[in-house]
Amino acid sequence: MPGGYLLAILVSFVGILLIDLRAGLVVRRAPRRALAVTGIGVAFFLAWDAVGILTGVFVKGDSPLYAGVTIAPELPLEEVFFLAFLCYLALVAWAAGRRVQEGSRRRRGRGGEGP
Repeated sequence: MPGGYLLAILVSFVGILLIDLRAGLVVRRAPRRALAVTGIGVAFFLAWDAVGILTGVFVKGDSPLYAGVTIAPELPLEEVFFLAFLCYLALVAWAAGRRVQEGSRRRRGRGGEGP
């Protein structure tokens, strides 16, 4: 199914976004900062991909799941969306980890047992 990989990435992205919105981890707290951090991460990894493509390390595979659109030689459209998803997922995971850590500190501060 052409575009299946892109569809899977987008569905996953929406799922993480819904988790983020429900928990108030990133987007509701600082939407511009979340967009900036994700954009900077995508730019970094696209530069990384460019170096890998130019040196012949990265090559575009052949799959019927690709949409068939390439942004540059050896760089499928799906890569950009995957990198955005990866960066956003890392940001949400980091924010969730901080929330758990802060909750643990608060419990210990109120007389709860430490580790």
